[in-house]
Amino acid sequence: MKPFRFATTATTGLVSLSQMQETARFAESVGFATLVFADHLDGQYAPIPLLTAAALATERIQVCSYVLNVDFRHPAVLAQELATLDRLSEGRLAIGLGAGWSRNEYLATGIPFEPVGARVSRVREAVAVLDGCFGDKPFTYAGKHYTITDYDGQPKPWRQRPPFLLGGGGRKMLGLAAQVADIIGLAPRVPPSRPGGVYFDPASITVAATAEKIDWIRAAAGERFDDIELSTYASATAGYGPPVIVTDAALATARTHVDDINARTGATLTVDDYLDSPHVWIGTIDQLAEKCRSLRERLGISHFMLSPPEVCAELVERLAGL
Repeated sequence: MKPFRFATTATTGLVSLSQMQETARFAESVGFATLVFADHLDGQYAPIPLLTAAALATERIQVCSYVLNVDFRHPAVLAQELATLDRLSEGRLAIGLGAGWSRNEYLATGIPFEPVGARVSRVREAVAVLDGCFGDKPFTYAGKHYTITDYDGQPKPWRQRPPFLLGGGGRKMLGLAAQVADIIGLAPRVPPSRPGGVYFDPASITVAATAEKIDWIRAAAGERFDDIELSTYASATAGYGPPVIVTDAALATARTHVDDINARTGATLTVDDYLDSPHVWIGTIDQLAEKCRSLRERLGISHFMLSPPEVCAELVERLAGL
């Protein structure tokens, strides 16, 4: 089994530079492996400047976009920014890429929100372009979305290929991740209509649904499956408080959430299914530690993105690296 690794975010919203860097140093001190920053167009800073500022304020912790929307940037331009960041951090960059899911961001900016197959195809080509830019010689690439001609990307990263993190909740994106990613983030599916304002499909957050996603990954990855690090994140408490809720009243808290989710969506999620979900982190530190062990034993998941770091510090100090 792979050792436990934990990721967290050092900011939400528009916090000050000093506050963000202080949180980054705290996360490093308690044993978080990675700092992550999201990529959205509403109510937050741009991720690459944040990653740079966090890297320059720390010494060991990895920095990672979680995840860059490929539709927002040409990959050859992005390659220069990422390689610069990897060099400035002396090899501490992980590259998170995604196909985009927030339709409102596309509608507001006029960027076409194409069907998922087209968006996943663009991610596949973006990875190929990034790999070409990071290579040791000029390359040419002719795809449906990008055309590169005898281009030698500069600068080169600290390492030839920083680790890639890709993820999703659907078979197309997870199949691509299985072929090219080092870390795969397991996510809930996002329903197009968001019934009741709930952004995840309740049926997609269960252990059974997660096991099915891992089966898709295993089938697509073939022999490289054992080298892949499986990751999950606390996403299904959104709208009910912080991503991780440390409490002695897990059942009562979960029951309130489940009743609301079912009422809004018409789902039939049970409290047990909700508390067992790899995307729900509610309980005492002992209960959450046991959940980490269970998810690694049952599903092979060893990488967890949990926030806020102050709430999760005791859990991380207890398990990181084991």
